[in-house]
Amino acid sequence: MRPDFFSRWRVAAASVALVFAASAGMAEPRHGIAMYGDPALPPDFVSLPYANPDAPKGGRVVTGNVGSFDSLNPFTLKGSTPWQLRFLTHESLMGRSWDEPFTLYGLLAESVETGPDRRWVEFTLREEARFSDGSPVTVEDVIWSYETLGTKGHPRYRAFWDRVDSIEQTGPRSIRLSFADDDRELALIAGLRPILKKAQWAGRDFAEARLDDIPIGSAPYVVEEYEVGRYVVLRRDPDYWGADLPLRRGTGNFDEIRIEFYGDNTVLKEAFKAQALSYVREFNAERWETQYDFPAVQSGEIVKSEIPHAKPSGMTGFVMNTRRPPLDDWRVREALILAFNFDYINDTLTGGRQPRITSYFSNSELGLRPGPAQGRVRDLLAPFADSLLPGALEGYNLPEGDGSKRNRRNLRAAMRLLNEAGWQVEDGLLRNAQGQPLRLTVLLQQDALIQQATAIMDIYARALERLGITLVVQSVDKAQYAERERIFDFDITFFRRSLSLSPGNEQRFYWGSEAADQPGSRNLMGVKSPAADAMIDAMLAARSRADFVAATRALDRVLTSGRYVIPIHNYAVGRIAHLKELKYPENNLPVYGDGIHFLPEVWWYEKEEEN
Repeated sequence: MRPDFFSRWRVAAASVALVFAASAGMAEPRHGIAMYGDPALPPDFVSLPYANPDAPKGGRVVTGNVGSFDSLNPFTLKGSTPWQLRFLTHESLMGRSWDEPFTLYGLLAESVETGPDRRWVEFTLREEARFSDGSPVTVEDVIWSYETLGTKGHPRYRAFWDRVDSIEQTGPRSIRLSFADDDRELALIAGLRPILKKAQWAGRDFAEARLDDIPIGSAPYVVEEYEVGRYVVLRRDPDYWGADLPLRRGTGNFDEIRIEFYGDNTVLKEAFKAQALSYVREFNAERWETQYDFPAVQSGEIVKSEIPHAKPSGMTGFVMNTRRPPLDDWRVREALILAFNFDYINDTLTGGRQPRITSYFSNSELGLRPGPAQGRVRDLLAPFADSLLPGALEGYNLPEGDGSKRNRRNLRAAMRLLNEAGWQVEDGLLRNAQGQPLRLTVLLQQDALIQQATAIMDIYARALERLGITLVVQSVDKAQYAERERIFDFDITFFRRSLSLSPGNEQRFYWGSEAADQPGSRNLMGVKSPAADAMIDAMLAARSRADFVAATRALDRVLTSGRYVIPIHNYAVGRIAHLKELKYPENNLPVYGDGIHFLPEVWWYEKEEEN
């Protein structure tokens, strides 16, 4: 049965539209804050709408990661960390509801206050807030966390700190941040910074933490034990301070979360079949339909659940590094997109069951509209007309194949573009004016998607051979991949950017010019576009729903026509295979669908009674 959250979200969106134009200035402390309009939940809400406040506590869940780890500090650039830790072991002042585009409610903070223009925000800590060692969370801890993460933490935290004009204590449990920029989202971003314990790091270098220097957090889970390269065990804190908070009721239900590490995805999936793992997420629709019929599924010991969502498609595919020639030439990138025979690849690997992503914000009202840019979107893009690539203003669609395996029509179009860019075939190889052959390296990480990505690249390499292009695939372990990605040491690599219904400052880190040459940034393609920068600024400065949507659609046009990524499948449905004992609120799915905020956050263990 199709869940009703889509209709619920449409009603909420309509309500937001009515109040969007009104400034959400707060004259007094409040229980929550929304990007636009008011929070959907009242001050006396009992629990998040997609959580079961009566969910039983207990049980053990085992999940699997591909690769290894050499750090348990998710807040620095050093080392490779299990990705789950940031979400399960540490908290922020506010917590997010994943049933609204972008709304926060009090977590470590009992209230939030901000001015009409949101040039400042003030939080008041809960008196009962505690770290996992029992010590209170103080204003001093909060200020230290902002400063340390902003100067020594992972680059994802530094951009925000650069925009903080001042931070000060305003009361026994209150902190105020003032901002240097007119940016409505900064007040919300401030509420989502992780809070660490200052005293733990006295006399230590935070950026050079050792493996056993595990940051103390305040969340429901703590690291109980680990073995490098094999596993990490998280234990639910029986004395967790926030168990009765409305934001926490019905969450953090498992007593133990164990993360097992595997050398490749095939071994991980076999472990799941043997029920050594409690669940897996499947990203291939064909495998979901054809390979999940093993005995445990047939007997009902393992259940298949599909979780739809209403968020933008985001972008999944193969990103091209424009810092390196010839990928700095849009004609070469367009040729590579033309040569990618998606229809044939999709039929071969997924049985044609997964539609293709058409733009970064497709599947939502934020996505570009077909045809020429019109109205406010055109007005925003017009000043950059001379620097925009073909299609940004006129309209751009991904090339469609002719349905054949050889894809001759698109290959001919690709060759014309390559010739225009100065490449000619000599002795069976595509060469530039200096006689250098066109050879590209695809860097892939050994993770859960490596098998499918490798299969795609094998098919793609044969198509490029017909153009005289050599494609080499390099598969490396997680640590090597992280370092090479950090310094942008690749031609092409697998790419995934999840995008929200309320995109904001993270867009600068994804494709802003300042991030293009910043090691560790998420701007893997290296895009430096004044138009993209201006559209992000327009999104952040928007005071009406119409202006916000127009700016996002304009950004979508700039990025899509930039031909930075070869898009593949749209993951419109989350697919989770899990032990029958794992339960979730089936009739109250969040707008954002599956994610760590859903599994394991609101799931629970319930063993069926034997007759």
